[in-house]
Amino acid sequence: MNIKLYSALLLTASIGLIGCQTTEIIPPKTTPQYENIITLIPDIPDSDGDGVLDDIDECPGTPYNVVIDERGCPHSLLFGENEFMMEARAYYAENSSEIKSEYYEQLDNAGKKMQDHLDAVMRVEGHISKREETSANQTLSRYRVEGIKNYMTMKHNIDPDRIKTVYYGSERPIATNDAENSWLNQRIYALISNVE
Repeated sequence: MNIKLYSALLLTASIGLIGCQTTEIIPPKTTPQYENIITLIPDIPDSDGDGVLDDIDECPGTPYNVVIDERGCPHSLLFGENEFMMEARAYYAENSSEIKSEYYEQLDNAGKKMQDHLDAVMRVEGHISKREETSANQTLSRYRVEGIKNYMTMKHNIDPDRIKTVYYGSERPIATNDAENSWLNQRIYALISNVE
């Protein structure tokens, strides 16, 4: 083998190996400690706890656990120029099917949307908590969805055929069924849309 060729191969291999070497990064021996971090608490309250401060919240009484938009109002998604999907929720006192007045605004917004979009339909699911589950209460979730359907029909003149209802027992909880959280399972969930 030619010495010049051998030297060239050796040089090429050496350069290649140099390029493959890695450098070890050694962490500092002391990690900086952050003390006296200043936290700013706004002077303006957020009464309904939805993350939008009261002075700019256009829907100040938004119920707990409702998806909101940047205005603090229940979220409505626009898909196309005339396509939409929105949701409404209502929570009930134990063993009751009476709609609380704090949920009227959501239902009225849904009713107006359905009046504006005659192709929109509403699907309402009713649920009860484990604490409400007795043989006498098997129809409580049905009364809840029928109450919503009646409200939409009577107040907003929505054709009852546009409102689909389904009711369940306590088998679909969204919270624990203890005394503190069972009210979250005493609910209806409505989806209003003109999108398949």
